[in-house]
Amino acid sequence: MKPTRTALAALLALTALAAHADATLDRIKQRGKIVVGVMLSGPPFGTIDPVTQRHVGYNVQLSEGVAKGLGVGVETVQVQPSNRVQFLQQGKVDILIANMQWTQERSEILSFVPTPFEEVGGAAIAKKSSGVRQWDDLRGKPVCVSQGSNFTKPLADQYGAQIKAFRGQPESLLALKGGNCAAAVHVSPTLRELVASNADWKDYEIVSPADIIPSPSVIWLRKGESDTQAAIDRIVQDWHRTGWLIEVEQRNGMTPTPLLHQLHDKFRKAPA
Repeated sequence: MKPTRTALAALLALTALAAHADATLDRIKQRGKIVVGVMLSGPPFGTIDPVTQRHVGYNVQLSEGVAKGLGVGVETVQVQPSNRVQFLQQGKVDILIANMQWTQERSEILSFVPTPFEEVGGAAIAKKSSGVRQWDDLRGKPVCVSQGSNFTKPLADQYGAQIKAFRGQPESLLALKGGNCAAAVHVSPTLRELVASNADWKDYEIVSPADIIPSPSVIWLRKGESDTQAAIDRIVQDWHRTGWLIEVEQRNGMTPTPLLHQLHDKFRKAPA
């Protein structure tokens, strides 16, 4: 699927931020560690290893990649859709790598690393016997999402769904299994992994092969942290240049999107 031109154009237009010093990068260097808020809602993005209790998965590996690029250690903190913005604004984490795609509304309250690291849309999961076979079939039906989901607006406005918002993906999916909604909509890679490999979900399916509003995946920061933003942007560009992001996705069973291949081609041809 080709990247959404409108979203990318708006994203690039908002990256011309006034540069001024911020203290966050200095604090990260002084403490020798960056604290990253991550989503651990399930494979491939993140989980907690039941034996070691360590955070593992795609979001965690990206966090480790940022730390390596800055020459510091890393601490990952689990966040939920309902509290991730507050954790960042309150200084409980330095940055967010938390399944949080770029939107105009989010960019008005937070800053972000200009170069996206991927593009992710939403998928709908429903019971095979539900009769829901396409996005339009959600009209007038209750649909479970996470609080603060960027899928809420198109689901309501474009498809006429009745939104039921929950603290996070686990609660939303539990409500789906309990019959409280006709479908649940979350980031596509997680739901597609769920129906493909989890026997508990054998009676469920992905409603449509087309994802809803594919949007740039970016790293989020507090407003005014242009030093930190610039440092991490160089790291993300290097990920694209070397193809590291493609390798990480493949290791996590993900399929790199066309945007990821386009950015790899762009930056490997650019001067380092």
